[in-house]
Amino acid sequence: MQKFFKTKKFYVLCGIAVLLCAFMIRSAIEGNSALLISRLAGGISRPFLEASANFTDALSGFFSKYFKTAEVYEENEALQEQIRDLQEQLVDYESVKRENEQYKDYLGLREENPDYDFETASVIGRDSTGRFASFTIDRGSSNGIAIADPVITADGLVGLVWEVGPTWARVRTILDSSVEVGAYDIRTRDSGIVSGDILLSEKGMCQMVSLPRDSGASAGDLIVTSGIGGVFPKNLVVGTLSEISLSGSGLSLTASVTPAADIASVTDVLVIKSFRGQGEENFSSLPETSSGAEASSGAEASSGAEASSGMEASSGTETSSGAEISSGAEASGAESGAAP
Repeated sequence: MQKFFKTKKFYVLCGIAVLLCAFMIRSAIEGNSALLISRLAGGISRPFLEASANFTDALSGFFSKYFKTAEVYEENEALQEQIRDLQEQLVDYESVKRENEQYKDYLGLREENPDYDFETASVIGRDSTGRFASFTIDRGSSNGIAIADPVITADGLVGLVWEVGPTWARVRTILDSSVEVGAYDIRTRDSGIVSGDILLSEKGMCQMVSLPRDSGASAGDLIVTSGIGGVFPKNLVVGTLSEISLSGSGLSLTASVTPAADIASVTDVLVIKSFRGQGEENFSSLPETSSGAEASSGAEASSGAEASSGMEASSGTETSSGAEISSGAEASGAESGAAP
């Protein structure tokens, strides 16, 4: 203890005590003791107050960030909900817009063809492995759709139904080589058969075969259905001729056809469930061609000539026989007369 009283710290503390006493005495004399004490207390407590303020600020900043994060999260959730609502509204809008366009086309075709019984449908799937752009629609037997029903758009013929379920149906397009459509050139009235071709299908085209060799058909001519066979109605637009060439046999012409309907990207179609002449072998709907008329005239002339020759030959035979019979009778009579 005695050593402490001899240290510098003790003397420093004593000096501070003396100074404090001097200040206190002075303040007491001047009447400002309370001010002195408050100043001393403030000086001593200031570091603690500053530390406490800093800690409070840091703590409030931390919680402020937390609460702001929660608010931002809630705002994001609200915005996401708004986005979902807007997307649903957009889908509804697009569906309504598409339906309106579809019904507009439907009404136009309905006015032009009052005997057609339509069913609107949307494409819900495509055959990714096939090369003929076949697809599936969202209507089936429960909607009155049956196998071999024609499928069209406002632009033209697409194909026909080849498989049906209760709520779906599969469609083969005119690009398919198994589909054959009786058709004719609306300008020249020359008839032929439209069917698919493997090579042309890769270009989104089909072909028209069995055109008369002397046909005047040319590129750009419009091709429509003939109604032959009763599978497709008459005068459905099929497409336009592109290139024309002699067939392999050289007896007829073959032409490539660009379909009027955009078969590869069609999204909405109309199925014709019934029409006038469906299922009938309506050969009378086939337009007559000049070559057909000439052939008919030639056949009639040939038949007439043959009939005429036959008649002449028959008459000659009958005459000859009659003559022989008559001569025989006369000879017999002469012999009978000479006998007495």
